[in-house]
Amino acid sequence: MPPVPEETAGLALTDRSTLRRLKERGTHERAVVEAILDEGLLCHVGVEDGDTPVVTPMAYARVGERLYLHGAPGNRTLRLLASGVPACITVTLLDALVLARSAFHHSMNYRCVMLFGSGCPVEDDDEKLLASAALLDHMAPGRSADARPPSPSELRSTLIVRFPIDEGAAKIRTGGPKDEEDDLSSAVWAGQIPFEAVARPAVPDDDLPATSVLPPYAASYPARRRRT
Repeated sequence: MPPVPEETAGLALTDRSTLRRLKERGTHERAVVEAILDEGLLCHVGVEDGDTPVVTPMAYARVGERLYLHGAPGNRTLRLLASGVPACITVTLLDALVLARSAFHHSMNYRCVMLFGSGCPVEDDDEKLLASAALLDHMAPGRSADARPPSPSELRSTLIVRFPIDEGAAKIRTGGPKDEEDDLSSAVWAGQIPFEAVARPAVPDDDLPATSVLPPYAASYPARRRRT
């Protein structure tokens, strides 16, 4: 298993990761990028499949300066990612709808990360097990200690891809509407409608034995919000 690289203060500044529009909302600071990645649960992976661009939602987990993604070997997007084609991976967190006095200035408060690079398949069984545990614990902290680890045959039938977190940027919008001065006296309501991911009570599987105990992370799922 290759060593986990030492953390650096910021992501690489390249032509494709340079912030151009509303640069004041963006950052290449690694701590901000990692906080957004750690809070999110779903990423979108964009690759070119021949002449067709494809974007696929996937689960992921961060370990140091790497993302791990997994799925069936037949997953076309994952196989393309594993082949090393250029890819873009995004994670977006919606924090609020922003309702302005004018239609033009309606917006959203969000935190997002866009990463560029190329993935590679994980071949080492120890790294596969590490990635599997990370994926479980990203979903529910502590879950990997309870769940049965993958068997050798399950490892062989799972494609895990490693993707570097070294080129990209984060972008964040906060605050209320940016209305025109002439509209500020309008009686039309303006403001924010906050959004937050909230876990509902856990629903047990029908086939659970009577001796099964509800784990703390399911009984009271921890808040995912991490302020940047």
